[in-house]
Amino acid sequence: MRRSYKVIIFFIIIMCIAGCASSQPKVPVQPHKRDLTKGSYYTVKKGDTLYSIGYRSGHGYKRLAAWNKIPPPYKVYQGQKLKLFREIKYKKTQNKKKLNKKTSTISINKEKVLKLYWQWPVEGKLLRNFYRTGNKGLDIAGYVGKKIRAAESGIVVYSGSGLVGYGKLLIIKHNYLYLSAYAHNRRLLVKEGHKVSKGQVIAEMGVGVDAKPALHFEIRKNGKSVNPILYLP
Repeated sequence: MRRSYKVIIFFIIIMCIAGCASSQPKVPVQPHKRDLTKGSYYTVKKGDTLYSIGYRSGHGYKRLAAWNKIPPPYKVYQGQKLKLFREIKYKKTQNKKKLNKKTSTISINKEKVLKLYWQWPVEGKLLRNFYRTGNKGLDIAGYVGKKIRAAESGIVVYSGSGLVGYGKLLIIKHNYLYLSAYAHNRRLLVKEGHKVSKGQVIAEMGVGVDAKPALHFEIRKNGKSVNPILYLP
């Protein structure tokens, strides 16, 4: 009798334990979803592996390893930034075909290519014109301190008073063919090496050879003085 009683109690305990176990909620095991966007970057999070990231991106771990230069055993670390795409580098291709010299040679009129659009350096009465055997430029009247402007853009190659008969002088190189000179200034506003633009104020008028306020202006082609009237508008 006692033995059968113990057996009954044992079965009751087993049933209670089974009932308690069945009352615990089951945690479903969810597989990895393919939720990573292709063609983007992904930052490794805690618990990630290259295998799981490869599955989620749809590329597989081998491709990701190759694209991100990850050697076996394919370990990744938290915070690591991975490329989910293959980077394609474009190489510049050079045309190695040799051009026929006869067909590739184009005759160019250097005068047209180097054409300059001059402007008057200062407004005023023309005191002296250009004479090949005498005056090498134009003498333009004004007043002391009047603004002198660059007749074309270029680089200042001389700024000083070292040339006899020119006073304070500026020379601007416009290209390998043309120079312009501005003499008898009261004050020079630019220095050698400065780049100047057309119409920029470069000096102030001083007193000319006749003791009158005037600018002596020259244009030189290949180092020789030419008549500025032929170039000015």
